[in-house]
Amino acid sequence: MKVYADHAATTRMSEAAKQAMLNAMDTVWGNPSSLYTVGQEAKTALEEAREKMAALLGGAAREYIFTAGGSEADNQALIGAALLGAKKGKKHIISTKFEHHAVLHTLKKLEKEGFEVTLLDVHENGVVTADEVKKAIREDTALVSVMYVNNEIGTVQPIREIGAVCREKGVIFHTDAVQAVGHIPVNVEEDNIDLLSLSAHKFNGPKGVGALYMRRGIRLKPLIEGGAQENGRRAGTENVPGILGMVAALEQAVENMEENNQKILPMRDTLIEGLSAIPYSKLNGDREKRAPGTVNFCFEGIEGESLLLLLDFAGISASSGSACTSGSLDPSHVLLSLGLPHEVAHGSLRLSIDTENTPEQMAYVVEQVNNAVTRLRAMSPVWEQLEKGERRHLFAE
Repeated sequence: MKVYADHAATTRMSEAAKQAMLNAMDTVWGNPSSLYTVGQEAKTALEEAREKMAALLGGAAREYIFTAGGSEADNQALIGAALLGAKKGKKHIISTKFEHHAVLHTLKKLEKEGFEVTLLDVHENGVVTADEVKKAIREDTALVSVMYVNNEIGTVQPIREIGAVCREKGVIFHTDAVQAVGHIPVNVEEDNIDLLSLSAHKFNGPKGVGALYMRRGIRLKPLIEGGAQENGRRAGTENVPGILGMVAALEQAVENMEENNQKILPMRDTLIEGLSAIPYSKLNGDREKRAPGTVNFCFEGIEGESLLLLLDFAGISASSGSACTSGSLDPSHVLLSLGLPHEVAHGSLRLSIDTENTPEQMAYVVEQVNNAVTRLRAMSPVWEQLEKGERRHLFAE
């Protein structure tokens, strides 16, 4: 049996997105910045896509710019907001320890440029509270950035409450919503969001295209210079087919969200219940405050890389965390932020599912994970020490 269970890394492009892109390549192939008819037809299609995105996620169409993906949107949001704060003498930024590296690496860059960054601790349940954000805000705080849904463990943050705190304190609030948009309800106005990043390939759109929402009145310095596209906020000829494909995928995802989640949630719960039955296993993150399709487990006495290889042999595509760090031998920074020790964080498994999965596949995944864990523990000197009592178990049986 073949099972794709890594939808948090990327999703298969929907037929609606493919058709929208093919139609765009045939009918609106001109440069949107050109003044003649072919260019203006592309410009009209581009602006209609912007209107649709605003209708789906809130805010006004002019508050959205199109990017090459979530990482670019994160970079522009953080760097631009930091520079705005610096103009007012505010050089303090608040974020969390379990953000995506597109955020964390950008913050490290800003630290080298003289900004002070406070990374909030993450509770064992993988949730940051609005009260903790409020306590961390100072007079010189320029920006707060908290991801909507964690990309590794799937926990959902109280974004609306955090946004309200930031609005009260007059601090710009950014959220990396790459894992949220298209999967849970998101509305930039109702959620008190000033800046929001998203990426099309996480909700069955094409790779290499995303968007950044910038609330009216927040004028960020362009990350990419060289042209007046996107109303002077992002240079470079727009990827019209990709953008139309993204919006078609988003329309479908939002329209079918409730129906999709009714199918996904029971399968997710099957995974949680089945994998929790494996001795000395642990579900990472809150049981309820999580995205519909993502679970993350640790198993004592094994290495995550070996587990992934055995699952791949069994036809199961899974991961140990973010696809952006799949080549790293270090344990997940997300799991370490939850307080898990290195040796356990190395034995993690992320399974992220979608509507293309089936209950039969979930039963197969549970069976194969159980078999793989049993096999790896039989070969593990660490597990032998645990069983002999030479080491202490960290999880309950």
